[in-house]
Amino acid sequence: MYIPFENLPEESKIWIYQSNRKFSDVEFSEIENEVKSFLEGWEAHSVSLESSYQLKYNRFIILAVNQEVQAATGCSIDNSVQFIQKLEQKYGVDLLDKMNVTFKNGEHIAHKTLIDFKKMAKEKAVTENTIVFNNLVNTIQEYNESWEVPAMDSWHSRFF
Repeated sequence: MYIPFENLPEESKIWIYQSNRKFSDVEFSEIENEVKSFLEGWEAHSVSLESSYQLKYNRFIILAVNQEVQAATGCSIDNSVQFIQKLEQKYGVDLLDKMNVTFKNGEHIAHKTLIDFKKMAKEKAVTENTIVFNNLVNTIQEYNESWEVPAMDSWHSRFF
């Protein structure tokens, strides 16, 4: 059951998927419709999941579930991953590779492999003050507080 993102409690579980490229506005609009449709039917053990999403920067898909109402289970999480894999195939993108880093480069959102990001850090092309997207956050509260942060305040700090 889809509900507005802002109506979910801060303890709600989230999953963040970053694209290796920016989606066009048309693609992002299509993805929004597909995500809403998926969430309307998303369930665990035949119980509808109270869920929502956010789409950010034409690059990120954030799914959220209120685990207090009904927890996402292995099968329901598998269903969400299969949904994300279908989006990957349809739009020719990579949404599941966790070995990439997305960060702000001025007004631009950059996406690099972990190896390239480490090299950029060594060359001082990015610094500990570079705003990175910490996709390891687990709850809406962490997302609100620690998703877009200086590299020194996330797991990326080990590269500096």
